[in-house]
Amino acid sequence: MAKKTIADVDVRSKRVLMRVDFNVPLEAGKITDDRRIRMAVESIRSVTDRGGRLILMSHLGRPEGKGPEPEFTLQPCAARLGELLGKPVAFAGDTVGPDASAKVAALKDGEVLLLENVRFNKGEKKGEPDYATKLAAFGDAYCNDAFGTCHRTEGSMYAVPKVLKEVGKPCVVGFLVEKEIRYLSDAIAKPKRPFVAILGGAKVSDKIPVITNLLGVVDKILIGGAMAYTFFLAQGKKTGACKVEKDFVAQAKEMLAKSAGKIVLPVDTHCGDDFKPDCNKRIFEGGNIDDGWGGFDIGPKSMKLFADQLRGAGTVVWNGPMGVFEMPPFDAGTRAVAQAVADATSRGAVTIIGGGDSAAAIEEFGLADKVSHVSTGGGASLEMLEGKKFASVELLDEK
Repeated sequence: MAKKTIADVDVRSKRVLMRVDFNVPLEAGKITDDRRIRMAVESIRSVTDRGGRLILMSHLGRPEGKGPEPEFTLQPCAARLGELLGKPVAFAGDTVGPDASAKVAALKDGEVLLLENVRFNKGEKKGEPDYATKLAAFGDAYCNDAFGTCHRTEGSMYAVPKVLKEVGKPCVVGFLVEKEIRYLSDAIAKPKRPFVAILGGAKVSDKIPVITNLLGVVDKILIGGAMAYTFFLAQGKKTGACKVEKDFVAQAKEMLAKSAGKIVLPVDTHCGDDFKPDCNKRIFEGGNIDDGWGGFDIGPKSMKLFADQLRGAGTVVWNGPMGVFEMPPFDAGTRAVAQAVADATSRGAVTIIGGGDSAAAIEEFGLADKVSHVSTGGGASLEMLEGKKFASVELLDEK
């Protein structure tokens, strides 16, 4: 059933605890990609424009939960959000400590406070009751707008709304989470056909549950990236110096047998004799790669094959690059697929980019606004494509 959203909550003069995903890339303390912050602005403005008092929570990176680690501070995110909103965003130097308590108490209608990284607290990872109770005490309502961590049950994602629900406080989703779930669940439940999935990335082991689930739903699965080489090995082909997962060859063989022709593999591979842009390069046909050569991208015939498969698609879901897109010229396959997905969109297909490297690539190629939806959650979008339900969303209020 559909969940209530922040629009369904009367927020005037109320303190709204909103979990966002500000886990942005930083270099020397500077944000290099603010997309996750930008994507939260609609829900944030819904609260502040209606006179709510907004308290934002997020994680950043993977601190150990042993206290502050300066390289993972959310302070740059507060500054960037202030620029996007055109007004100051207060920042608390802790999550449930005296600074947070004082600044929450001082909040006025329409103001925004960002708490320090929730993962600086040992109670966050396990959702410890004392920590969750202290954090929940800051809010009169809870909003989950952090799709990137919806597949997790950490304190700010699950234990905090559970505490608030138990005392009858509203617990809802933000517009970003609503949109993500609508796109991804609808793609699985009622796709416009033909439904084509594109899967790439390094490891077939990461994608086995997704492939297994999608085989019962899609019309075609196009497979690129290093995961294709394990399938080549399952077909008895030579894989040279390519990365393969020998422990998963049997499963790859089984999936190929069950797929009834739905799985489409590359027909040529762009290889190099060293992992660097100026290595010697060679195209190998048919998935048979000589010793000493590593596969770094799909080849030109595969680019055309995949584009042809997408030409008449009604729904497209893409998760994972076709090669080492960060290292030209081995970005060509991922770029060609990105353009083919954008072209499919222009012909009326519903196209969903499943977060992670695919989202980074389509953003880098300037095509993010040429597709239907770019997910903010790599792991979360994968788990949705596996057909999993999220406990952190299930407990929220139904419409």
